[in-house]
Amino acid sequence: MWDVGRLAIIMIFGIPLAAIVGSFVIAGLKIMKGDSSEQDTKLRTQETRLIQEIHQGLSRMEQRVEALETILLDREREGDEK
Repeated sequence: MWDVGRLAIIMIFGIPLAAIVGSFVIAGLKIMKGDSSEQDTKLRTQETRLIQEIHQGLSRMEQRVEALETILLDREREGDEK
């Protein structure tokens, strides 16, 4: 009834065909759902804001460290002069 050749042909063409059809179904469901892009946009906006706040905080900390280094170096110079 089923020989090996027919089974091989069905498997060779059937599996990729099933994968293609499945991907179209999943893409269609994502399009129908539709709100995921809005959520992604909100999450990206929040993430961007958080990264900017972290960057600003680190920049302020860098300035403070530089100021402290300046103070310490000035004190060392004053100590050497005495």
